[in-house]
Amino acid sequence: MLRAALYRVLSPGLPNTEAAWQEALKPIGNANRQRTVYLDREQRQTLLESIDLEAEPFVRTLCMLPLRPGAVAGLRVADFDSRTSELTIGKDKSGRARRLLLPASVSRSFKAQTMERAGHAPLFSRANGKAWDKDSWKRPISRAATQANLPAGTTAYALRHSTITDLINGGLPVLTVAQISDTSAEMIERHYGHLSRDIAVQALEGLVL
Repeated sequence: MLRAALYRVLSPGLPNTEAAWQEALKPIGNANRQRTVYLDREQRQTLLESIDLEAEPFVRTLCMLPLRPGAVAGLRVADFDSRTSELTIGKDKSGRARRLLLPASVSRSFKAQTMERAGHAPLFSRANGKAWDKDSWKRPISRAATQANLPAGTTAYALRHSTITDLINGGLPVLTVAQISDTSAEMIERHYGHLSRDIAVQALEGLVL
């Protein structure tokens, strides 16, 4: 908001006058338009088959759970309880920790990541032991997307959008999807309200690749 307001004073004749603050800001056209591509299950499977072995566990998780890439990158080994198959997600947009019960097949994937590793270690780490970040996950995903001939705009965030779409289309209640993905029901309705609401069984399990 501040940047937009300061930009207004660059208009001819406005610097050093009160006019810059008296005219309402105009909305940017198409600012709320959805720009994220959707990858179906087959496309996500093709991406996983093309991704580097180093990045595969991280990207597979993005294909199975509707979490933000940054939240997955911030997970630690101690955040997953293998006894109860519960995942604690503490670092996300809302800033509030939440717990997610994982399906058995997803839990097995997580158990493989935690075996004989210290609790403070990144749950999904790179070959050098460091956690993934936006600068390190971009290249392997982009390279794999190109190799698999996937649509332009195939990104880590597109995987989150795709899993949310599948959960909604599979019939999982909007409020449940909102809670799992750490977003609002209003946002879900706005961007995914056109999808089917038919009841489906084991919606999360159906995302497993």
